[in-house]
Amino acid sequence: MTPYNFDEIIPRRNTNSYKWDSDKEDGILPMWVADMDFRTAPAIIDAFVKRAQHGIFGYTKVPQEYYEAVIKWFGKRHAFSIKKEWILFTTGVVPALSAVIKALTVPGDKVMVQTPVYNCFFSSIRNDQCEIVTNELLYKDGTYRIDFDDLEQKAADPKVKVMLLCNPHNPVGRVWTKAELERIGEICLRHHVVVVSDEIHCDLVYPGHTHIPFASVREEFLLHSVTCTAPSKTFNLAGIQVANIIAADEEIRRKIDKVLNINEVCEINAFAVEAVIAAYNEGEAWLEALKKYLYDNYNCLKEFFQCYLPHLSVLPLEATYLVWVDCRALQRTSSEIEKILLEKEKLRINEGTMYGAAGEGFIRINIACPKALLTEGLERIKNAFGSLHQG
Repeated sequence: MTPYNFDEIIPRRNTNSYKWDSDKEDGILPMWVADMDFRTAPAIIDAFVKRAQHGIFGYTKVPQEYYEAVIKWFGKRHAFSIKKEWILFTTGVVPALSAVIKALTVPGDKVMVQTPVYNCFFSSIRNDQCEIVTNELLYKDGTYRIDFDDLEQKAADPKVKVMLLCNPHNPVGRVWTKAELERIGEICLRHHVVVVSDEIHCDLVYPGHTHIPFASVREEFLLHSVTCTAPSKTFNLAGIQVANIIAADEEIRRKIDKVLNINEVCEINAFAVEAVIAAYNEGEAWLEALKKYLYDNYNCLKEFFQCYLPHLSVLPLEATYLVWVDCRALQRTSSEIEKILLEKEKLRINEGTMYGAAGEGFIRINIACPKALLTEGLERIKNAFGSLHQG
């Protein structure tokens, strides 16, 4: 028996929740934006309470314990040896990505992404006045693979300065293997492309798969890459706004630090400091229990679809709590599917095309919720599309 009650339904409406309070209409069940409907680890809550009881919230200095917690966590769980001086903190992974792109490019340069991919990649690239280049993932036999021939061709363009790697990948749920990461690294080294690896989902990897930080694969990859991490997905801390940028190369790190300071995103708040220390020092048992619960939710969803929605294909979930579903058998656009679910069943999911044109015909479902809510969401999908099955 786990001491953590992930079955508890915690009301989130009227808490200024982006996930739950964006829709004003009653009865809408949100299974879209990537935060969880679980309380964070007790050790983190205790750290917040202790800090709040102090009652003074002045300018905050990031202590040695913060760096030690990050270094220990990634060394133990991901075999990634990090030095303190490599770490730059900021308010989130998206601000981190934007800062890194700005530091490593000039307006008009190109940045490569592997679609379908996290939608904020696109806005970060555009906001830095760069051009998006897509290395579309290959979808075959119910899974995604990298088109390395296309990757080589795109990377050879001298205007391509950066590749944004989503590792593990959101939304398709892949955990890239060491062999795949090596091929990416070799191609990018050959063409002087810096790999910027978004590893925010690195802790939510399921049995049979191992997260490998891109920078840990080879020394030369370490020196020609930047890694962006955060405890926000792992411990449901998105609203605390904290992330870490890991850059081993001194010149790359200097450029990023300069951008962070120019854009005034070089500070984190008092609660962010406490969150990182408590999460990485005391949150491991909670995380292991969470992962078992999430993967059980995935299996429940998969079995439900096999039984009631067999015409829709649930992709393997190697990591994240975001399930990617192939709905092309419905012969409707992703936007139409989203609209039907929202208007007829009051269920909000993410339409596939928000992750690029390669996501057409797919939807993304957030399963990080108590089983009762998951079951309710699945019933709403069945009500919308179950009758279309001819078999």
